Amino acid sequence: MYLNCHTYYSMRYGTFSELELLELAQQNHVTRLVLTDINNTSAGLNFVRKAPEYGITPLLGIDFRNGVQPCFLGIAQNNEGYLELNDFLSHHLHNELEIPVKAPAFKNVFVIYPFEQVLLNELENFVEHEFIGVSIQDLRRLPFSRLVKLKKKLVVQQPVTFRNKADFNAHRLLRAIDNNVLLSKLSQEEEADEGEKMFPIQNLAAAFSEYPFILENTEKLLNRCSIHFDFSKGRKPQNLNSYLDSVEADEKLIEKLCLEGLPYRYAKVNTSIQNRLDKELHLIKKMGFVSYFLINWDIVSEARSRGFYYVGRGSGANSIVAYLLRITDVDPMELDLYFERFINLYRANPPDFDIDFSWRDRPAMTQYIFDRFDHVALLGTYVTFKERGVIRELGKVFGLPKQEIDFLVTGRYNPNKLDSMSKLVLKYGRLLKNKPNYLSIHAGGILISEKPLHWFSATHLPPKGFPTTQYDMVIAEDVGLYKFDILGQRGLGKIKEALEIVAYNQPEKFKEIDIHDIQSFKKDRTINNLIKTAQCMGCFYVESPAMRMLLKKLEVDNYLGLVAASSIIRPGVAKSGMMREYILRHRNEGRAEEKAHPVMLDIMPDTYGVMVYQEDVIKVAHHFADLDLGEADVLRRGMSGKFRSREEFQKVKDKFISNCRKKGYADTIIFEIWNQVASFAGYAFAKGHSASYAVESYQSLFLRAYYPLEYMVAVLNNGGGFYRSEFYIHDARMIGATIHAPCINNSDAVNRIYDTHIYLGMMYLRDLESRVMERIIKERNVDGNFTSLEDFLDRVIISVEQLSILIRIDAFRFTGINKHKLLWKAHLMLSKNDRLEHPKLFPPRHQKFKIPKLYTTHQETAFDQLELLGFCLCSPFDLLEEAPKNNNGQRDLSRYLNKHIDIYGYLVTVKNTSTHTGKQMHFATLVDQHGEVFDTVLFPPVAAKYHFRGKGIYRFYGKVVSEFGFLSIEVIKMQKQDYIPDPRYADMKTSKKLLKPKVIKE
Repeated sequence: MYLNCHTYYSMRYGTFSELELLELAQQNHVTRLVLTDINNTSAGLNFVRKAPEYGITPLLGIDFRNGVQPCFLGIAQNNEGYLELNDFLSHHLHNELEIPVKAPAFKNVFVIYPFEQVLLNELENFVEHEFIGVSIQDLRRLPFSRLVKLKKKLVVQQPVTFRNKADFNAHRLLRAIDNNVLLSKLSQEEEADEGEKMFPIQNLAAAFSEYPFILENTEKLLNRCSIHFDFSKGRKPQNLNSYLDSVEADEKLIEKLCLEGLPYRYAKVNTSIQNRLDKELHLIKKMGFVSYFLINWDIVSEARSRGFYYVGRGSGANSIVAYLLRITDVDPMELDLYFERFINLYRANPPDFDIDFSWRDRPAMTQYIFDRFDHVALLGTYVTFKERGVIRELGKVFGLPKQEIDFLVTGRYNPNKLDSMSKLVLKYGRLLKNKPNYLSIHAGGILISEKPLHWFSATHLPPKGFPTTQYDMVIAEDVGLYKFDILGQRGLGKIKEALEIVAYNQPEKFKEIDIHDIQSFKKDRTINNLIKTAQCMGCFYVESPAMRMLLKKLEVDNYLGLVAASSIIRPGVAKSGMMREYILRHRNEGRAEEKAHPVMLDIMPDTYGVMVYQEDVIKVAHHFADLDLGEADVLRRGMSGKFRSREEFQKVKDKFISNCRKKGYADTIIFEIWNQVASFAGYAFAKGHSASYAVESYQSLFLRAYYPLEYMVAVLNNGGGFYRSEFYIHDARMIGATIHAPCINNSDAVNRIYDTHIYLGMMYLRDLESRVMERIIKERNVDGNFTSLEDFLDRVIISVEQLSILIRIDAFRFTGINKHKLLWKAHLMLSKNDRLEHPKLFPPRHQKFKIPKLYTTHQETAFDQLELLGFCLCSPFDLLEEAPKNNNGQRDLSRYLNKHIDIYGYLVTVKNTSTHTGKQMHFATLVDQHGEVFDTVLFPPVAAKYHFRGKGIYRFYGKVVSEFGFLSIEVIKMQKQDYIPDPRYADMKTSKKLLKPKVIKE
């Protein structure tokens, strides 16, 4: 009887989930109902999947509205009708069109016009599949309306939006957030009626008892509808069935491609290679995954034809077929990659292929996929209300001042001391937390299906301009749609651009480079020494403080060691305590035999009996606990957060424990191993995935080793990495570069290198307009370098404000004229008015102005740079109000081992983390006075007392400690150091530093 039910996927309107809707229906003895979210189909698939568990027949529809203004309901008679509805909604969402008052001529859809809208829009003629919806509230007006005569057209339309008063309050808050108004200013027209609730079915029937024909019409309508999606274990994949015309043609093609790939990948094909290939091909065909492999092959082949770099990773990197098709560059034979992690007879889903492209190339590859295949969409995801975001939104809704909102967001308050309004924000915040806020796009998932994707849901069109599903990857997999991961990363952009820079800066050496010669990189001592000493700034996946620390502790100096480190750094290994144990076993020969269970050591000898890779979970479950490979894979997936059936997972856990007991293992061993599995599996990489990452790391390390300056310029031009741009600039200086501020004759929008001189790009000038940069570069390329300020102004259209930015950063220093004098000239030559944007017929005559003698100090230049670039090009230690009391730096740490040190450092980055008891602690990385990096730890008692207060120089007092040879400082106390007052505004007498300024003359 309920034809109009909303969930919280009626974004910023509905208040509870599709599962809570099913629970509500069950409590009210409703056995058949229609989910009709407002202009949204996100909940549809999961609603259909879960309904049988509640004894409910699910039906699907859409509540079409313009804003909150109802137009009509569309209820699918069958799956074809659902496709029609999704096509219609998607067309309007993509083109931002208003929903019409009158529905189109659907073929498999029932249309229901709300009673109020029929009267308001004076609708009169209704075709066979069109009806008029009457709610309980409408019953008061029905007897007095002309519509009462249309007996065959009236059906029950009691909307369901709320369960109780709390839901209604949450709804009002959501509407206020959506309209960006104070709650007190929210128009009643923007709210749903508080009576939009579900009543027991007998109560609903009683309410309509005077109009039994309405109940009969509704029942008939419901009985004529059915919807079905296959969520069973043996469901067929819904991906594109065949790449060519048939499955047989696909199978012939994949065999042909593998045979062609063998001589490319292997100088000699031995029996083990051939056996592995035969085994994989047999299973791939049997599982119906041939088209999945061929589509990935098509994508990477196109990328190579366009000269795009890519990295294939994920569990698919464990496959020799993927290696032969050049989807990945990881040899599963060389690394002994576990076949069953990649594929086994028990898994319904194809292996994961994550294909990374440069962030610059990814949009072109995405466009290619949409052009190449018929039924394509990006995979959606939901952005939910998180605690801080809810506080900010509700703070605005309740009218709190910004400073009070900021205070609540910090969480550092005593709840008992808050005023009533702040308490309301926190109270109602709990109502909204984790509810969907808006639809977004999955990081890289693309669906390529056999059926039109609107068979499963509508699509919307985010700013990227590609149709995107209204459901997420979990339900997509449940219904048999498996994503292709097409991702963008900056690491590949850095490698590609570094080679382009070497080509113009060192053309004679460029010809010698083969960036794909990974085998020689793996054996290169210079590269391996960079890894061992953790000199990896800017290098893919190995530059973070945590990775740098791990590499030093492990003394990694080879490819396999880096592969292991790439996975050990993941949270799961650290959380289980096995990262430390791995390091101990790696450094102390014999510890593995002493500490590891013999079965674990036998399963994973290369990693000392420690689980490091995702497939280790499968190995342990299979060999240690005698689970079959299907159950082992359930275990792995169950811990990854992608899994649905907790019940199925619990069964596997129980079997794991009971099997181990049958084998005679002690409970202490069983639960120790189980806890390692549980804490580890969800965060681990497949070994092939780690190996793919390590290949890219070696490529970037090769460039860092042999072309460091060109590589650092490429790093900067591709958005940096783990650190801020200023630290890559600092690192370039440390390895021999001369750094220059932006210059109108030598700088482009991005950074540019000439021999060892790096000219910063104009992109760092925060307030410089992109169109001004374009004009400068275009004019310089056409008519050559600028010779003076006057020449520049004759050739480039620019406002005085934009010109001031260039002068203040010293972009005209080639003129030899002091920048203060240039600023005077600029203001005298340019008026505030916009200049005419057309060429001059004759060169203008310039007046000569008499300007007083001016000078600039180094400190003024530094503060101009801080303001315009965000960092200064001198050492920040030059700006301290009080000079450091000592010269201690990273080079002195070994001398102070187990002693206390007083040291100054410029803050690079801070990692805030929590102990297992929930107390805050910090790991901070800093640069010392000599430009070298050192690390500090603030344990909870110190972290509670001292806080990092943004960028700047800090003085630390602490104890130097060593863990596996990695030196750091356990901080006892710290203090942020003051800079001199800004000399551009300060009274010269107030700063000792400025009494004898270094003068930069004309």
